[in-house]
Amino acid sequence: MEVFSEIQQGFQAVFSLEGILFILLGVLIGTVIGIMPGLGPITAIAVMIPVTYGLEPYLALFLMAGVYYGAVFGGSSSSILLNAPGSASTVATTFDGYPMAQKGEPGKALAIAAIASFIGGTVAIVLTTLFAPYLAVLATTFGPPEYFALMFLGLSAIATLSEGSMIRAFISAVLGLMIATIGIDSQTGTSRFTYGSENLMGGIDFLVVAMGLFALGEIGFLIVNRKEKSSEQMMTNYNMKLTKTDFKEMSGPASRHSVLGFLIGILPGAGATIGSFLSYLTEKRISKKPHEFGKGSIKGLTAPESANNAASTGSFIPLLSLGIPGSGTTALLLGALLVLGVQPGPTLMENDPQLFWGVIISMYIGNIFLLVINLPLIPYIARVLAIPKPLLISLVITFCFIGIYSVSFNVFDLYMLFAFGVLGYLMKRLAFPAAPFILAFILGGMMETSLRQSLTLSGGDWLVFVQQPISLVMLILAGLLIVTPILVPFIKKIKAK
Repeated sequence: MEVFSEIQQGFQAVFSLEGILFILLGVLIGTVIGIMPGLGPITAIAVMIPVTYGLEPYLALFLMAGVYYGAVFGGSSSSILLNAPGSASTVATTFDGYPMAQKGEPGKALAIAAIASFIGGTVAIVLTTLFAPYLAVLATTFGPPEYFALMFLGLSAIATLSEGSMIRAFISAVLGLMIATIGIDSQTGTSRFTYGSENLMGGIDFLVVAMGLFALGEIGFLIVNRKEKSSEQMMTNYNMKLTKTDFKEMSGPASRHSVLGFLIGILPGAGATIGSFLSYLTEKRISKKPHEFGKGSIKGLTAPESANNAASTGSFIPLLSLGIPGSGTTALLLGALLVLGVQPGPTLMENDPQLFWGVIISMYIGNIFLLVINLPLIPYIARVLAIPKPLLISLVITFCFIGIYSVSFNVFDLYMLFAFGVLGYLMKRLAFPAAPFILAFILGGMMETSLRQSLTLSGGDWLVFVQQPISLVMLILAGLLIVTPILVPFIKKIKAK
């Protein structure tokens, strides 16, 4: 009964005039910032922190939480329409969202993304409401060995991302791992592959790599292949109507990956990026038509979109219950909470139930606002692709450079953006998939850190990775993912005989 009383306090905070207004304002601002290439959730939260000074803590958190999942929601639009992911969590959306838009169905792609995001967020909110105290305890069971096994499991699925040649996929992944090692070694303090450049000491920012490989790489390809049909000729269908078959195809991935994304999201340090990638890889692995992925598959778009929103919601559990941020964005939120005088941790639910449950309930309302606001606007958002190709190319390049410079205010990052744009073009030209590269780049650094922490804790004993059941199971799954593509052709040949 005490829990119901605490939840009631949360309802009272949310359904006040101020509560509703701040939630609506947050999702609106987040969506607008998220749509702009290069300006993701971190930028959105950073901009909003000064605005929250002097507000009631629960109202400030309503606003920033709305901005957070609004930016994740809005980031899908630039990923689908322009192949320009604004944040790491929407990279997987480009794999099938952009090809669907290229096929002349941008309205349909945006509608699928909106509905999948709503389902993912709603499922995660229900699970948070029911199991928040217990899931916080579960999150603490993940130590460095478990995190290493999780990252290794993600990397082992690179074969799934290969668009043809397996060799090209592995070469692409190795390049991503090499780029991830650039910068100061966090354990020894020595510089690696910086060649004396101070600008490389902190490594290469993810946004520079993603915007270069995907957005500028695609732009370079469009410029060189100007004889192809123009975007205004190709992108003519702004209809967002989905058939019963479409909804049936979405239902399985949306339900599966809302739960998977949520579970990944509650792990400190994992977050929406890993959740979206693992969901995409898992769905492709279990699909009866894996050859359709990467060519505008409904399942390939639904899986990461439901997962990244579910993971974004799930990341509030370690933030509020343990005081542990699960991503760069929630780390900013943690700092904002401390400035506001709120101490996240195990006692927050008891000491300030209005704030804890208010945030959870505000997410219900925020998800409804996002769907109601975005669905009617989809035909107008999709018309971005009707802009004449020369103007559209110029706008995308401008947004990319402004977005990167606004994050770091470093001209060197603009040179790096151009370099990765050239690399992205060459990879596309030579049929090297970019997805394994970006996955390896994201997971490489985290996997190395977890590996070193594990070996430090165990005194150099490699058995530490198989002594815990969670890490052991994930390593076995990773082994199966690596071995299966090699064994399947031999098994088919034996059966054929």
